[in-house]
Amino acid sequence: MRNISDYIEQHLKRILSESPNGSVEIQRSELADIFQCVPSQINYVINTRFTVEKGYIVESKRGGGGYIRIRKVQIVSKAKLQELLTEELIGESITQGVGYAIIDRLLEEGLVSHREAALMKIATSRSVLSMESVVRDRVRAAMLKQMIATILSR
Repeated sequence: MRNISDYIEQHLKRILSESPNGSVEIQRSELADIFQCVPSQINYVINTRFTVEKGYIVESKRGGGGYIRIRKVQIVSKAKLQELLTEELIGESITQGVGYAIIDRLLEEGLVSHREAALMKIATSRSVLSMESVVRDRVRAAMLKQMIATILSR
């Protein structure tokens, strides 16, 4: 069964897909009224499901005329995507959650298949990388960088 967060996410993604410029401006309170929830529920969805790792840039302005602007980051080239993912998002260390978000983005962009994404997630999971967390996050980062370099070189 889907929850309210899933419906809010789906609604925002539909609006984004229909937008000619790939962005949407919303008011938190108006969206909360539509879904009959508290504004903090909207914040939760935006903060957890519209992250940089997942390919979104979120800007917000608070106050009376405040808004939230969500933009889908367009992939200009594979080289730029590789630089963004490996240097800016992954770095020297990465958690499983952030790693999985990056893999999901590769899947969403059609750069990997469902099977490849599943294999990438298993290879970088906590259960497979059973070592101290600091070391595990560094090993995961190195593995993801190599996987992404290989995928984007095809």
